[in-house]
Amino acid sequence: MNISLIEPIGVPQSMIEELATPIRQAGHSFTYYDDKTTDTEELKRRSAGQDIVMIANNRYPSEVIEASKDLKLLAVAFTGIDHVDLDACKKNNVLVCNCAGYSNICVAEQTIGMAISLMRFFNTCDATVRRGGTSVGLAGTEISGKKVGIIGCGQIGTMTAKLFLAFGAEVIAYARNRRPEVETLGVKYVSLDELLETSDIISLHTPNNAATKGMIGKNQIAKMKKTALFINCARGPIVDNKALADALNEGRIAGAAIDVFDMEPPIPSDYPLLHAKNTLLTPHVAFLTKEAMVRRAKIEFQNVISFLNGKPENICKF
Repeated sequence: MNISLIEPIGVPQSMIEELATPIRQAGHSFTYYDDKTTDTEELKRRSAGQDIVMIANNRYPSEVIEASKDLKLLAVAFTGIDHVDLDACKKNNVLVCNCAGYSNICVAEQTIGMAISLMRFFNTCDATVRRGGTSVGLAGTEISGKKVGIIGCGQIGTMTAKLFLAFGAEVIAYARNRRPEVETLGVKYVSLDELLETSDIISLHTPNNAATKGMIGKNQIAKMKKTALFINCARGPIVDNKALADALNEGRIAGAAIDVFDMEPPIPSDYPLLHAKNTLLTPHVAFLTKEAMVRRAKIEFQNVISFLNGKPENICKF
């Protein structure tokens, strides 16, 4: 079969070559492109004649899928697959696999870090020191004893719950599908309304799809406590970010830490969250650690090898 990795996946080319060796030894062709492109015609060219195309988080539109007549598997080096036209994949009988699990640790750690930064005013503390100020007015709060609400308890949400529990928080969760192992941790499942109304910290960990897009809107934000902190390391379109910015500016919630937006950075200068009070913004980096990139690459190539061996893994249902 012909296999192409059509964009970088965050590891050195030497590692790509090492991981591709079993594929070539089995008699398959492997091509690697070390630059990213968003040009549809170039994506078509890189995908032409390929049985398997490997991508990361670059948009893979329907026009490319329709033009890739030999395509059998789209291997996505990411957890979310909302940047892929899944309708076109279904229409053209293209399987899609992902790398679920590679970013569990780093996203959970960033969530904890963001919570601590908001609660201890790290941005303000840094600015205060630089201008010769003191600790006056900078008494923070602790995670221990707080109620943390996790929206979405897949692998990342569950890891995040474990870390908050280790800090001494009470953790509750809302999810469409309840997992017994989550309850075994001591996490209590509740309704979304109860979670929004009672949590001191709310952390979002759901995929972006038709069922979740816009699920945290104006009405849901209005249910949050005035002292609540909101963290989103999942996907931007799950939240009405204009409504979130309004709530922050009007003091209806205490703060927010956001890693994902309605678009990939760079963010337009008029984007509401850029001008909202009490916010911590990061440019979609929760998944991005050196360790996670290595895990992701290994899972990505193993997915391809498993497919070639007739035993596909991590196949996404849609």
